[in-house]
Amino acid sequence: MSDLIQLGSVKGHLAKPVGNGPWPAVIVIQEWWGLDDQTKSIADRFAQEGYLAFAPDLYHGELAQLGDNNTAMSLVQKYAPNAYLDLQSLFDALKADSDCNGKIGSVGFCFGGRMSLTLGLSRPVDAICTFYGGGMQTIFDQLRTNLKAPVLGLFGDADVSIPAGTVEEFDKLLDDVGVEHEIIMYPNSGHAFFRDSDPNVYIPEASKDAWERVKKFFKKNLN
Repeated sequence: MSDLIQLGSVKGHLAKPVGNGPWPAVIVIQEWWGLDDQTKSIADRFAQEGYLAFAPDLYHGELAQLGDNNTAMSLVQKYAPNAYLDLQSLFDALKADSDCNGKIGSVGFCFGGRMSLTLGLSRPVDAICTFYGGGMQTIFDQLRTNLKAPVLGLFGDADVSIPAGTVEEFDKLLDDVGVEHEIIMYPNSGHAFFRDSDPNVYIPEASKDAWERVKKFFKKNLN
């Protein structure tokens, strides 16, 4: 992980657009496997779209191999309780960075989908995207009182990792608190449908549509 740089209390993968900043920033938050090549590639894609993208290593050098659910779960249990502190520190560092124009969005996948929402509880994130946020129902009470930023939620209707009714409850919660939002449920799509490095879960049609929606969402709220 020698390519990682330090921002705030956490190291991570930094991807910059071509040319000179400042640019709007996007924090790209890992799945429960850790900061792998998949997550780095997504940060690179955001940089190509003109965003200062940073994917933090919330597991501080540890990584679970794809499919090793036991290790991934142990890493979540080890690092999740304090991951929000690293994200807060990262947000503050980006806000003060001369390459950032002051606008910051967050996007996360699985475990990162929940953490993307969590960051919005304590920092003035300008736009929050969650891809199939694992365990997000555990923070619903906090979201009701503290969430202010617009939200884009992207889910698959065949995702067995998210309890039935959770996405509908999330949608209603955002309605109730008056947060601008769009919730998309992709048909015939399971968990991690955006993971293009894994043919077992990747759904090209859903992934392509989701990427277009994310670009439009951040363009509206960060540019």
